[in-house]
Amino acid sequence: MSEARVCIRAGGLVLEGLVGEGGANGAVVVTHPHPLYGGNMYNRVVAAIVEGYRREGYSTLRFNFRGVGQSGGGYSEGIGEQEDVETALNYFRERVKCSIDLAGYSFGAWVNAIATKKTAGLRRSILVSPPVNFMDFSRIEFNPKIELVIAASKDDIAPPEIIKKMLRKWNPEAKLRIIRDADHFYQGKTSEITEILQKFLRAGDTALHMPKSAAGPETDE
Repeated sequence: MSEARVCIRAGGLVLEGLVGEGGANGAVVVTHPHPLYGGNMYNRVVAAIVEGYRREGYSTLRFNFRGVGQSGGGYSEGIGEQEDVETALNYFRERVKCSIDLAGYSFGAWVNAIATKKTAGLRRSILVSPPVNFMDFSRIEFNPKIELVIAASKDDIAPPEIIKKMLRKWNPEAKLRIIRDADHFYQGKTSEITEILQKFLRAGDTALHMPKSAAGPETDE
């Protein structure tokens, strides 16, 4: 699936993005890591998330937050970036006319976790390495939209043991998948992110088309 460049208007700003047209399964908006530390939509973990959705027939949109790449404006400490997420979701919803997931990595996961609470019509949210040792997650309360968290076993920025405790508050029914021998940057491990997402999406899409009595409960791996 090739991706086409798009321009997304966010108030007085224009954000640059890449759209991949998929099948009828749904769509996802993917956000990137911290702008002040080199994060952008070309990050390899972002690309791995996009690939997982692409393989399952989803349309994808990844974009640069304000002040990154060719996107206008400047870093806004997560406040303006929440607006960027809302704008991207609205833009993509109008374009694809189907249900939307929201997925983010590191800083993008933090922004998404805050923005998701205010977003109507969102199908679900996936967080990859939410940086609980780096950003303030105290504002994140119970949110049933958070359905999957992916973490790395050797991640000091997003330690899985802390994420597991916080997940009880965010959504105790959400799935936590831990990738062994990986740190926050997932060097050589990004394919495992893609595979976890594929399995998760297949299970979710199958459950949507099964009677509740037949779907059965999900369990951790």
